Amino acid sequence: MKLKTLFTGAMAVAIASAAQAAPSAQDVENSFYPYKNSVPSFPGYSAGMTINSANVDQFKDIIDPVLFDHIKQGWFEMSTTATTSFDLHPNYVQASAEGDVSLGERLGDINNWKAGRPFLAEPSTDDPRAGEKLAWNYKYGYNWGDAAVIKPFYWKVRKLDTGEVTRSLTFNFSFMNFKGRVNQAPTPEILPNKKDYFRKIYVQVIDPFDVKNTQLLIQRNIDDRAADDSFLNLSFQRRNRRLATGQITDAFLGTNLMIEDFEGYNGRVSDMQWKFLGAQDMLVPFFNHNDLTNLDQETHTVDPNTGQEDDFRVTAMGGQGGCYPQVQWQLRKVYAVETNPITTEGDLNTAHPVGKRVHYIDAQTFTIPRTNIYDRAGNLWKTFIISQAHPDHHLPANKGSGVSIDDGVTMIDVQAQQCTTAQFKGQAQFAEGDRNMPDPREFTTQNMRQQAK
Repeated sequence: MKLKTLFTGAMAVAIASAAQAAPSAQDVENSFYPYKNSVPSFPGYSAGMTINSANVDQFKDIIDPVLFDHIKQGWFEMSTTATTSFDLHPNYVQASAEGDVSLGERLGDINNWKAGRPFLAEPSTDDPRAGEKLAWNYKYGYNWGDAAVIKPFYWKVRKLDTGEVTRSLTFNFSFMNFKGRVNQAPTPEILPNKKDYFRKIYVQVIDPFDVKNTQLLIQRNIDDRAADDSFLNLSFQRRNRRLATGQITDAFLGTNLMIEDFEGYNGRVSDMQWKFLGAQDMLVPFFNHNDLTNLDQETHTVDPNTGQEDDFRVTAMGGQGGCYPQVQWQLRKVYAVETNPITTEGDLNTAHPVGKRVHYIDAQTFTIPRTNIYDRAGNLWKTFIISQAHPDHHLPANKGSGVSIDDGVTMIDVQAQQCTTAQFKGQAQFAEGDRNMPDPREFTTQNMRQQAK
């Protein structure tokens, strides 16, 4: 069955053209400061309460259906806190306000984007391309800012029934935007950039020994319809291999995550059909890291500059199998979006292991704190939690960065009855001379070969 855009010719041009007007001041305020005058509320709910199996029924309308079932079963309890504003960096807001962006006629085409959030007007279910606009807002969002490092990044595969850790891995992650930069020099683009890349991700395994120094490089083109230039360097091979299309949907190094799962969704806009399901108020994991009282006291992070343990403590894991971040949840506005994998011809991609995803995108930050993933038969397969920490209450270096900090992750595979948790220390802002700052040369195949020696 064809899933190409349901309108053609003049209708497509009319809808695309309708988005070309520059955003109004009200659009900017509504999009970036939704809690300026009020915060969401719900009958019987008060910030600071704990939601558990005894009282969850009365809050069914503000909890996504998968987590509602998990709380109902007693798998975890949800601690809540007051709704707070996660203001993005003023330069990103300004770039968004100055935008004059429209969709192209084809899925994956966008016109006139330079920096910032492309579409600021409130989405409507009457707009057949509303989901596509939200996808672009996510792709060009300020997740991890202009550049970031996660060092160290601890992944653990756990059995859901017993909590037994069956595999532990330690990574270093680095992110860098090559275009649309608004804060960290150089702006607005890193040059040279001969292949016109938008963003790059570099991953290096530190431990265990059997996969030590395995490396992944993802180079995303500014042209969304162009394939990523991505490479994998397996430790035992010591050479770069171009990442095959199917590998992004394989289990990554024996965990419950695919490469396509990174950050909530790590793929092209044109790889999915995007359907906007509506806006709603929902409890999602947003909090102040420094206010948590139950941080993990056993996992010691290391200063990458000195190699010495530091006093930063990662978020703790608990609940059934130790699979749930022990953080606080806020009642916030989210956009629910359903995605279905498609081929380049616009047909359903029956070779893809995912049947659909339902993303709950935070309306202020455009991060994806919650995703439910279903298999091709329509059965629940996995559920993804990406906790979000306020940058002003995290590492001192992150204060003022205007980046909603990913801070505690779990992918729960209900079919395999296991989960992969991630605990880490992420930095998204760098002073001049900071040795943690990523270098553009790190994001190259030459660097991969050098590291493999």
